[in-house]
Amino acid sequence: MEYIPIFVLVLSFVGLLAIGTPVAWSITISSLLTMLVSIPAMPAFTTVAQRIGAGLDSFALLAIPFFVLSGQLMNKGGIAHRLIAFAKTLVGSLPGGLALINVIAAMLMGAIAGSAMASASAMGSILGPEMEKEGYSKEFGAAVNITSATTGLVIPPSNVLIVYSLASGGVSIAALFLAGYVPGILTGLFLMLVASFWAKKKKYKVGKRSNLKEVFKTFIDAFPSLLLLVIVIGGIVTGIFTATEASAIAVLYTLILGFVYKEINFQSLPQILLDSSATTAVVMLLIGASMSMSWVMSFENIPQSISDVLLGISDNKIVILLIINLILLFVGIFMDMTPAVLIFTPIFLPVVTALGMDPVHFGIIMVLNLCIGLCTPPVGSVLFVGVGVAQTSIEKVVKPLLPLFLAMIFALFLVTYFPDLTLWLPRVFNL
Repeated sequence: MEYIPIFVLVLSFVGLLAIGTPVAWSITISSLLTMLVSIPAMPAFTTVAQRIGAGLDSFALLAIPFFVLSGQLMNKGGIAHRLIAFAKTLVGSLPGGLALINVIAAMLMGAIAGSAMASASAMGSILGPEMEKEGYSKEFGAAVNITSATTGLVIPPSNVLIVYSLASGGVSIAALFLAGYVPGILTGLFLMLVASFWAKKKKYKVGKRSNLKEVFKTFIDAFPSLLLLVIVIGGIVTGIFTATEASAIAVLYTLILGFVYKEINFQSLPQILLDSSATTAVVMLLIGASMSMSWVMSFENIPQSISDVLLGISDNKIVILLIINLILLFVGIFMDMTPAVLIFTPIFLPVVTALGMDPVHFGIIMVLNLCIGLCTPPVGSVLFVGVGVAQTSIEKVVKPLLPLFLAMIFALFLVTYFPDLTLWLPRVFNL
């Protein structure tokens, strides 16, 4: 077995990250160095460049810029305020009511917008000051906001699940979307339990109970926003349109909704489009670079080598899944979610399918696992957004963050070892 390409790839990638090289460039340069082990310089340069271009040549990837744009439109279109008002009438009177509102609103906002950073930014800026006013500590509010924002990456529509479908060679996006509901909601429930217990322990204020009339009124206000989920997911599952077509419909719907709510106008559109373009450019650069690394690893037979090593350690499914989860938890600390999915799916998917695991189930495990990495330094993007919005520091947020981390890990454990939690909904729809 040839281990030199593996060593070159891993050492160069880790070394480049350690000296502060941007992730996309670290991926590209380490891919190139690995190719130079096997072939001359000119073909190596040409091949890596071609693979970056070819990696972006996919119709399914068109969904990402559209969902990014729809997320920006939602963030600016007054949707977050309506979702928070609805969540407040549901759980505002429970212990830690404002924290629970944050979790529920983040689940809804994340699911509709498909962006953890958009959710963390919106919820933190709206609910953060309100939580402080009610006596909640700034750090606790930030910790709840950071962890709950990631649930929207599991609950569809999710850009990361689309990326996994591409990396896995075409796992059904509709099946992945349906499979994400229960794990995402389960994670949110565990976060709510921990937040409620912490709030009760700290004796934070409890809000007043809402009557049915108030619940109904806020539901009606939030209904047009919630309807987007039905349109997008319903259309994909029933086969009326593809995920890419659904993303374009989401843009049109949210644009109309923003104008109806009078939160978006023609003057604000150029900035929204510019912000969406910047986010899309970063994501697409990461995808292109990651696809080139995936191709290089395949060329060097690295996935097969790692698969042989893992299966050589044990053929016990429980042990292998534990090892893979630990590796992904470690990877998530140092690597953003999109490149991690694109690079490690071709490595681990053959291993788990050899053990009889459904690729849809593994996709949800992978995304849920890497969501934890978004909340950890040094590259936890959601962590930095949440801390920045709350105007506090990472050191102060760590203490209230730890029990919420444990809640997410416990949810990951259940989803990993109880596949029916993930697969029963796709089976209901014969996907």
